[in-house]
Amino acid sequence: MEFKFNLEENKEKIQEFRDFIKENRDKQGVLMPVLQEAQVKFGYLPNEILEIVSKDLNIPLSEIYGVATFYSQFTFIPKGENNISVCLGTACYVKGAEKVLAEIENVLGIKCGGTTPDLKFSITPTRCIGACGLAPVININDDTHGKLKPEDIKAIIEKYR
Repeated sequence: MEFKFNLEENKEKIQEFRDFIKENRDKQGVLMPVLQEAQVKFGYLPNEILEIVSKDLNIPLSEIYGVATFYSQFTFIPKGENNISVCLGTACYVKGAEKVLAEIENVLGIKCGGTTPDLKFSITPTRCIGACGLAPVININDDTHGKLKPEDIKAIIEKYR
């Protein structure tokens, strides 16, 4: 699924971002800070913003994509209003995290790493959230839900709709 970035709605942010590029364009290694600024300002790296980076820094788009895809901190998919972090660490995995994740994917209709079309939910895999005694566990935003079974998921997600 491709998300449409609205240039008109983001006009002010885009101008601030272009000002940031202008202030920093002559610095050594400018691409990384520019991509980081874009990620912070827009929440992800929309194609339209990467085209602006390419034009304003005179760097081929292919090179920008090469850098952005190399580092895991960058994403091309916007995060949802509610981010569901699913622990897949050893304790959670052994206690059924895979089945919990499958049910989250089923309820939301998206795969792990994705965002719902309405931008309400994202699913992010994590390795350990430090709540092994509650395994399997998920975090939704700042809320921890533990000792989960697949049949618990629908009711938990409904609280965030």
